[in-house]
Amino acid sequence: MNWIQRKIFLYNVTFGLYMLDRWERCLFNALVIVLMWFVLFNGSRYAIEFCKRHLGQGF
Repeated sequence: MNWIQRKIFLYNVTFGLYMLDRWERCLFNALVIVLMWFVLFNGSRYAIEFCKRHLGQGF
């Protein structure tokens, strides 16, 4: 098993995805990706506004 396969296996075992069907795993992973995108997108917007407010208007 290479490094990537071990990380995928660890992810599946940690979150209990190994006992789900393939379509359930895809649904769960899609939900995780959407939530991560939402957090990163809004976090970047907040960081930009924070920098503009605290570092001046030159940003």
